[in-house]
Amino acid sequence: MAQCCRAENLWNVYPGGNGPGMGKNIVLISGDEEYRSEEGLPELAKILSQRHGFTCTVLFAIDPKTGNINPETLNNIPGLAALDSADLMIIQTRFRDLPDDQMKHIDDYLMAGKPVIGLRTATHAFQIAADKAYARYSWDFNGKPEQWTQGFGRLVFGETWIAHHGAHKSESTRGIIAPGQANSPLVNGIQSGEIWGPTDVYAVRLPLPGDAQPIILGQVLERKGPAMKPEIDPFYGMRPTDEAKPDDPKNSPMMPIAWLHSYQLPDGKPGQAFITTMGASIDLTNAALRRLLVNVTYHLLKLPVPAKANVDIVGKFNPSTFGFGGYKKGRKPADYR
Repeated sequence: MAQCCRAENLWNVYPGGNGPGMGKNIVLISGDEEYRSEEGLPELAKILSQRHGFTCTVLFAIDPKTGNINPETLNNIPGLAALDSADLMIIQTRFRDLPDDQMKHIDDYLMAGKPVIGLRTATHAFQIAADKAYARYSWDFNGKPEQWTQGFGRLVFGETWIAHHGAHKSESTRGIIAPGQANSPLVNGIQSGEIWGPTDVYAVRLPLPGDAQPIILGQVLERKGPAMKPEIDPFYGMRPTDEAKPDDPKNSPMMPIAWLHSYQLPDGKPGQAFITTMGASIDLTNAALRRLLVNVTYHLLKLPVPAKANVDIVGKFNPSTFGFGGYKKGRKPADYR
């Protein structure tokens, strides 16, 4: 096998150490064409490993010919066998059509009822060809068994892809703590309104199904300043000081942008999932959003949630903005170690 494609070169492992997460294994799965999960998830893994002691493995969409990270390679995420010994899966993929041998590790993990965190496009993580064994994972699945209607996102998180609710690249998101959640450990160290990101709010159907419990609501903000090209400003001219348009129907009601949801695959064990429709790499420049993700990690692993978790950036983190075709060409997993 060529040096570029040796297995150990196709994913990154960030060893844990002293800290509450010592001995726990987290697998973070990137693979989307728009929101730069290949940049954001390595930084989240560094925070979880170096600040909290979790051992983290980050997987990437890999071009098998070059060994390069290529989010437009929809059918290859090497290293999913790491899920066989994982305590938590964090997934941020979009419309993946993975081969059966890779999907089996995801299916086995979920059948065991282990916890899951999804970011942004995880509601529509898969688009599996209809003639394949795991076609039921597709975001628009409409077959048997009926529990799989609308696929992985709907079954595990409670929702699939619906639409953009805010205006893409011109209306940003402010996170408001949902009614009744001010004392939830998931928002420890977070003030209402402190979460902000330039990605827009996603639409969901209300009420969310089952026991889905909204934690954060997304207030749609109108850009005050001029639009800017991403090479000038990765926020497209949006700022956390932007305000909601008066009487904007998009904020009445506000869409949930982060919630808990119990799941159970047919014949599988029950488990718990968390999804946030934020989570582009550029969103992770916001400390409060990083803190939410760290808090949820502790919660799903049944560890006491810190009063104010350390979410300081590890190393340099200058993420690319979101947009199709904007990934950094020629990068390998080692470039994010």
